[in-house]
Order: sequence, then structure tokens, then C-alpha cells
Amino acid sequence: MMSLNQSVHRVAIVGTGVIGASWAAYYLSRGLDVVATDPGPQSETNLRKYVNDAWPLLTEVGLSPDASRDRLTFSPDMSRALAEADWVQENAPERPDFKIKLFAEMDEVTPPNSIIASSSSGITMDVIQSGCKRPERCVIGHPFNPPHIVPLVEVVGGAKTSEATIERAMAFYAGVGKKPVRLHKALPGHVANRFQAALYKEVLYLVQQGVLSVADADIAVCYGPGIRWGVMGPSLQWHVGGGQGGIQHFMEHLMDPLAAMMKTLGTPEITPQLKQTVVDAVLKEAGGRSVEQLAREENSVLVGLLKQRAAVGT
Repeated sequence: MMSLNQSVHRVAIVGTGVIGASWAAYYLSRGLDVVATDPGPQSETNLRKYVNDAWPLLTEVGLSPDASRDRLTFSPDMSRALAEADWVQENAPERPDFKIKLFAEMDEVTPPNSIIASSSSGITMDVIQSGCKRPERCVIGHPFNPPHIVPLVEVVGGAKTSEATIERAMAFYAGVGKKPVRLHKALPGHVANRFQAALYKEVLYLVQQGVLSVADADIAVCYGPGIRWGVMGPSLQWHVGGGQGGIQHFMEHLMDPLAAMMKTLGTPEITPQLKQTVVDAVLKEAGGRSVEQLAREENSVLVGLLKQRAAVGT
């Protein structure tokens, strides 16, 4: 197994859909050599277009001195693409049988001292690594979409993943500018998606109960707690909310009322009517803007926030 201080120079991207292409753009922006592989007939063309489209925002965030799109190569032959990889970032379809077979194949052709990371959002590493001869070097490195903009990476191993691999993954992601978090247990959806699901569960419940509209729920989150969460997490927010006594005061005087409110949180009944209510409201909110337009607007704001956070050292 590669040592913790062994440098990564060459990253292989397996699967060049939206997540894989975004990873490729990000790694290039950090000055790494990137070789990508995907069997699709238009994969290389689509990948290079994605990287070119993402480059202005990555430039605005700040490129590493050695960053260059010229460091991207492509091979439809996975064995050739992985032959000299220090790090593999896999982004294949979320099908257990497919990933088990793919990881076994990657394990065969990747240098034995490299690490194979999966971007899987729903399949545990216990399952994915089950066909590998060297499962100890396999780990989940789940990004938040899009990886070239959002810093979060969730790192979690399987039963056969070594501690050295997890430590190496944490160090690598942090070293290229990501914000990795370690999960000590594997859960469906990891953690960040579960946070989103928990909040959206209450949003749907309140909409279904006629408390507020879909659009007003979006405003309440976006211009209330959501804008704070872009600065600091909820527990640190409670520390600030506790005033001079900080989190200790919050736990002693405010946690019990919050716990009582937690008991009133509801569970929506996901009916066709509720689904259609959300669809109609969201399309009205979008105001004719395409998904691509909305994504561009979101990414532009996110980049501004990240630059501001970097400027104040948070």
C-alpha cells in the first residue's frame, strides 16, 4: 500500500458522465495529470466540452500553478488508462452488479500501490469491493455535485478497507483543496444527502399540511438558515446563538425547547397529488429558465461565496 506521504501525480477518471467530467475538470485545475476512460462513442468530445465550459469558473476560484487542460488525455481502453494511475476516481452507473464487476477489473489492471475511490452515492463499499483481490485499497470518495465547485467529499471504507487507505484518502482530498469528512459507519445516502432528505421531509410535510407554499418554503430555507449554513454548520451556529454563554448556554437553556419542537416534526404522505404540487410550483419558480441556466446561476453564486470564505479565512 502506498505510504501516506506518497504523492499523487496521475489521476484516472473511470466514467465521464456529469460527475466524472466534473472531477476531471477539478483535478486538472489542481495541476494533476488526468487520464479518462469511458466506452461511450462521444465520451471524449463531451468530456472536453465540459472541461472547457467549467474552466472559466475554476479560473475565477483560482488555478494551481501547474493547472492545464493540456494535461488531459483520453483512452477508451480502461486497462491502458489505469496502467500508471496513482489514484482512480470511479463514476460508473449506480448498479451493484456493475460496480462489483468493474472494481474487480480495475483492481486487476491498476498498479497495486494505488487507491481506487468510488463516487458512489448509494452503494456501500462492502458490496463494491466484494470481488476485488486487493479490497483493502478501495474506498468511497463521494463528492457533492458538481465536484469542481462544491468542496465536500464523504470518505468511508468497507469492512475490508485498510485504515491506511482511509487516511490516505483524507489526506489526498484535503491536499487538492477539498473538504473531506470521514464517516465511521456506512449508511445509505452517506450523511450530506441524509441531511438534505431530513430537511426536505419537513418541507413536504408543511406543504402538504397547507402551512406554506413550495415557493415560500424555498425562500424560508434560502434566506433564513440556508444563508447561514453557507458560512458555518448548524452546531457552530447554535454556539453563536447561545450568546455569551455559547453552546453551553444553548444546551442548558434552549435545547429542551428545541427537542420538544423536534417531536412535532411530521412525515408527509408522498402522493401523486403532492408530487404534482411540487412540480407545478417549481416550474413556476424557474420562470422559464432551463436547468442548465439555473445551474450556471447557482455555480456563479457558489463561487462567489467560496471566494469570500477564503478571503476571511473560514
